[in-house]
Amino acid sequence: MALKLVKDAPTVWNYLNGVVNLYKPAGVTVQQVRNTIIHNLCRDLNQLEVRPSLQRVVIENNLDAKLVVRKVEDLSDNVLVTGPRYQPEDIKCRFCANHGRFTSGVIALGINNGTNLAFRLQQNRPLRVYRVTGFLGKATETHFADSRVTARATISHIGSEKIGRLLAAIQASHQRKMFELSGIDIQSQAAYELACKGTIRPADNRLPMIYGIRLAEYRKPFFTIEIHAINETEAYLGELIHEIGINLKSCAHCTGVRCIRHGHFLLEDSLLKKDWNLQNIISGMAHTNKLVNQHPDMLQQSSSSLQGMEE
Repeated sequence: MALKLVKDAPTVWNYLNGVVNLYKPAGVTVQQVRNTIIHNLCRDLNQLEVRPSLQRVVIENNLDAKLVVRKVEDLSDNVLVTGPRYQPEDIKCRFCANHGRFTSGVIALGINNGTNLAFRLQQNRPLRVYRVTGFLGKATETHFADSRVTARATISHIGSEKIGRLLAAIQASHQRKMFELSGIDIQSQAAYELACKGTIRPADNRLPMIYGIRLAEYRKPFFTIEIHAINETEAYLGELIHEIGINLKSCAHCTGVRCIRHGHFLLEDSLLKKDWNLQNIISGMAHTNKLVNQHPDMLQQSSSSLQGMEE
């Protein structure tokens, strides 16, 4: 199919409905990302061929006493009076996840009619994958690097094997907790059948749950862990790094959080900040529509849920 260059802003506006995969930089809030996206979209739309000013009917009296009816431009609808045709208030946005200021990586944003799709994606609670980096030997007030140091400890006794054993114990405790919340013995046949149905999701969406955690890299004093979780928050990940440091008979704080996958949204498909423009965003929406068609479970999960076990 041949591609056609469209310069008509109302036509482009009709296609600006969907979900786009963005790369959120660290150090900015989701509200700042939203404002940047809206500003860039309004800027690009107003650079296209917008609709002309409205016309109004004028009845004039000529010198020969005849009335003349004609159309003239309605100055009250001129862009010099009303401002640009597309204003920030015209664009609706909704995020599928609420990342904190220190978190970078994948984040899905619904625009205009895509806000309904973004809400369904959020309610489905897809699995998110993070790479969290910690620093051993120092503890801070907020468990992140930008706050005051409150404690220091030695780290010479810590090795990658010790961290790996601790992470395996954390994963096992969370898996055991899933079945305890469902009221099923982990050694029973019912637990096996429940696990065969897929990812077990807690009924309370405020309860963080870790499905997998492993050591991805260890360069003393820095260590990076990969976490597969749902219902997690930035504060929870910071507290997890702090607890890992305590269990290692030392202390630690978080220096970086990066989301590398959100459901089927991948890091390599996300749009960088330099690509947050109208053309790339519409192309990203088309890619998301293909993902939804290929993976209908993004909108309606067919796996097991603890909510179903409680009914």
